[in-house]
Amino acid sequence: MIKGIDLFCGAGGSSIGARRAGVEMVGAVDGWDMATRTYADNFPLAKRNVITTRLDDDSGEALFNRLGKIDLIIASPECTHHSIARGAKARCEESKRSGWYVMPFVNALKPRWVVLENVTPMRNWTGFDQLMAALKADYNVRLQVLNACDFGVPQSRRRLFVMCDRRRMPDEIVPLAGQQRTAASVLDPQGTWAAGPLRKPGRAPATLARADAAIEKLGAAKDFIVVYYGSDRAGGWQPLDRPLRTLTTLDRFGLVQWQDGEPTFRMLQVPEIQRAMGVEDMILNQGSRRDRIKLLGNGVCAPVMEHVIRSLTAREFGLQKAA
Repeated sequence: MIKGIDLFCGAGGSSIGARRAGVEMVGAVDGWDMATRTYADNFPLAKRNVITTRLDDDSGEALFNRLGKIDLIIASPECTHHSIARGAKARCEESKRSGWYVMPFVNALKPRWVVLENVTPMRNWTGFDQLMAALKADYNVRLQVLNACDFGVPQSRRRLFVMCDRRRMPDEIVPLAGQQRTAASVLDPQGTWAAGPLRKPGRAPATLARADAAIEKLGAAKDFIVVYYGSDRAGGWQPLDRPLRTLTTLDRFGLVQWQDGEPTFRMLQVPEIQRAMGVEDMILNQGSRRDRIKLLGNGVCAPVMEHVIRSLTAREFGLQKAA
């Protein structure tokens, strides 16, 4: 049995992927108590080693209660201050260097495999090359940008994966063959969730302008997704016949559907967002709707991590690579 821990674990999207690949997750750390409670709900056998704390340079394996031999460390260091979604807002250098907080665990536990996941601009961080050099001292390291929509996830979500193996160079990850899943595939049947008129009093003018642009392009009676909150560089809407755009921690995607010749509007709901993240089996009992959307949007698409870990471990443990 492969045993793993998850640093900066969030609600556990990476760990769900690892579990699907045959890994027993025995510990996790995150700084948000809502995330660690959710993680413990999903991994009850790891509960005594699910730790709520912010990692720093002084953090290490002493946080845990007798982990035993660890074969795999998964980590998704803080990404907010690397992300282009932050725009012109000031960056926090301490947050950027959170990747370094993984190294004391790596050096002490000496796992066979390490997988770091982050937004692609992490490569532009001034400390990135030094961190990679530290990993390459003991590991064969492959960097690859993977898009979740290439692995059966109905969402376009590009992320950097740093895959490390002590014994051999990790294989290049090959996208799955077959048609990409669309935004339509995450939606519950019309009428499952309450929807109101698109053009109700008080609706934000920016939302209506985006919806009108979609209607002008698609014509009447065609359902679509509209960006409800935040900026958008692609027109503020999308059709349903392609993967959903990247989910964030904000409740930002509304669904426009037609009923009796009139457009209705509702926000995407938590179960739909779970499907869009590939974690439809995740237990989400903690917090408010806003908390759950933040937990999901801040996570890792489980099918991608599953595919990565199967690729890393298949030769040694006889596991099947994802088909």
